[in-house]
This record gives sequence, C-alpha cells and structure tokens, in this order.
Amino acid sequence: MDFDSVKETLAILKEKLDTLKDAIKVSEKQEKIKSLEKKTLIDGFWNDNEKSSKILSEMKNLKNEVHKYDIAKKEYDDAITYLELAEEENDADSFKEAKNIAIKLEKDLEKLEVSALLSEEYDASNAIVTIHPGAGGTESQDWAMMLYRMYTRWSQRNEFEIEVLDYQDGEEAGVKSVSFLVKGENAYGYLKGESGVHRLVRISPFDANSRRHTSFAAVEVLPEISDEIVVDIKPEDIEMDVFRASGAGGQHVNKTSSAVRLRHLPTGIVVSCQTERSQMQNREYAMKMLKAKIYKLEKENYEKKINNIKGETSDNAWGSQIRSYVFCPYTLVKDHRTGYETGNVQAVMDGKIDDFIYEYLKSYVKNDIIK
Repeated sequence: MDFDSVKETLAILKEKLDTLKDAIKVSEKQEKIKSLEKKTLIDGFWNDNEKSSKILSEMKNLKNEVHKYDIAKKEYDDAITYLELAEEENDADSFKEAKNIAIKLEKDLEKLEVSALLSEEYDASNAIVTIHPGAGGTESQDWAMMLYRMYTRWSQRNEFEIEVLDYQDGEEAGVKSVSFLVKGENAYGYLKGESGVHRLVRISPFDANSRRHTSFAAVEVLPEISDEIVVDIKPEDIEMDVFRASGAGGQHVNKTSSAVRLRHLPTGIVVSCQTERSQMQNREYAMKMLKAKIYKLEKENYEKKINNIKGETSDNAWGSQIRSYVFCPYTLVKDHRTGYETGNVQAVMDGKIDDFIYEYLKSYVKNDIIK
C-alpha cells in the first residue's frame, strides 16, 4: 500500500466503524451499563446471589461488546495519528505503523461486524455440540473424531472453554458419539451454522488397498437453555438408565455406575452424560441437554406450522450436507450453502473455520432479511 491507498482505506474503515457503532447500539449499551452499575450500589444488592449474578453477567457481556468497539476506535485514531505524522515529518516508520494498524483494523472490524449479526434470542448462549458418525464404521467414526478435534482447536483459538458431556470411543478408532459444551460469549451464535452433515473424501488410512473413501458425520448444535426458560418436561415422561462410563474419565468414573442416560418417552429423544464423577452431576447435565433438544423440537414444530400457513417449505438442516472436506485427489473445503471455499484443508482441520462461520452468518442474516 502507498500513502494514498492507506488514506483511502482508513476513510472506508471510518465509515464502517460509524455504521457498526449504530448497529451494535454502543450508546444504548453504555447507558445500560450505567443503569446496571447503579443497581449494584443499592443496599442489599449482594444478599440475593441469583439476582446479583445475573446483573453482573449482563454487565460483563455489555462491557465486552462496547470494549471491542472502543479497541477498534482507538486503532483508527492511532492509524490516523501515525499517518499524519508520516505526512508531516516524511517518516517512513510512522507510515509503516499506520499501514500495519489499518490492516489489523480491517480484520477487527470484520469480527465486529459478525458480532453485530448475533442478535437472535439465544446467540449469546453457550453451545451444546453433538457429533454422530454416519454409516461406515471405523472410517466414519474417525471422521467424527477429526471434527471433534477441529471444533476443539477452534474453541481454543477463540478462548472458549470446552466441557465434555458424553464421549463414547469407537471400536477401533475415533468416536461413536461425542457431546460437549462450548462455554463463552456468543458460542451458540457462532456455531449454530455448523449444524448439518459434514462430508469427507480421502484415501482411507484403514484401507489396505489405499482406496478413496467418502464418509459422513452429523453435527448438531443447540443453545444451552437457561433455567428461566420453561420447558414442560413431566417426571413421569422420563426414563433413566445408569451405567458405567466408557472411554476417558478416570478410574473412579469407569468403576461406578455414574453415567446417566435419559429417554423422553413422548418424543423418543435420548441423551446421555458420563464425564462427571457423580451420577447427580451427570443427570443434571443430561437434563440440560434434554431440555435444549425438546425446546428446539418445539420451536421447529412451530416454525413448520407457520411455513405451512405461508405455503412455504424449508430445508431440514440436520439432514442436509452443508460442507465437503476433500483431501484427495485435490484439497478443498467447500460450504455448499454460501459457496465459500479454501484449498487449505489442514488449516481448517486445525480449527481455522472462522471464515466459514462469518460467511454463513452474513448469508444467514441476508436471507432472513429477504424473507
């Protein structure tokens, strides 16, 4: 970039920054923060742990969102200062600094733009992710394990915390099933677009003849439903089994019947949790998973009724192939919904899926507006 191109880039970024300030509602959130801070000063505020925790959590989330904007605004101001200094003093180092900040600001504003898209009811929630291998035995189970590793790496890169809820080892390799909680701000909002069938094409490491295989794995992403949301689950509608945990979990977990499997009789939904040390803890997490699945089912049934009234049909995201990962005869990862693709398969498998997430969110909001 030369001087004029950096100046032009910063002018464009300033327009985007101003637009995002309105989209994110920075001023409104700053006022909300002040209002919540006043509540913390009221006598007796700390006596109600549940209420105070909720307010503090809301304050933290609002401050994080405003802080992201403040950082971007400071980067813009710094870039302008360095650019003016470079022009006045003919200073090459100042120009280089302005250019580097402009490049970083461009990336930060893209992330801020995506954050602004996360405005649906449960986008801010933690995410419950479950991966099931398709037909194909060891090959598909290994693919499910590869996806689990991909999401784990993505979570680490983005400073999300992973908590394994259920893990069943494959017979020879991989996993038969894995469920895990991704904890952090907007975890569900970022990951909701990952729901669907993921397709792998590669030379199988389990085939003695080194033939090319196609494998499938289904990913389901649900929001962690808070206790404030009422989901009607009658105790008599739940059938509970206890069993010894398998796979990772330590000696204590494997020697006692601490694992819990819940079956919701009216819907046939089955969930299990086996990674906690006590049966009570496993049941608590299993109930969270069951609550999320039933809530999603009720929401889908409601949306189907609305679509029937409108005379519309919608694709079933769970049953559709959303993305292909090709290792052979060429390397390509392609999202079939947005058309976004990259040839760097290894980077994707190492957790670099942000571009796929961003493209989906932008496409998702655009399609929603059109509807």
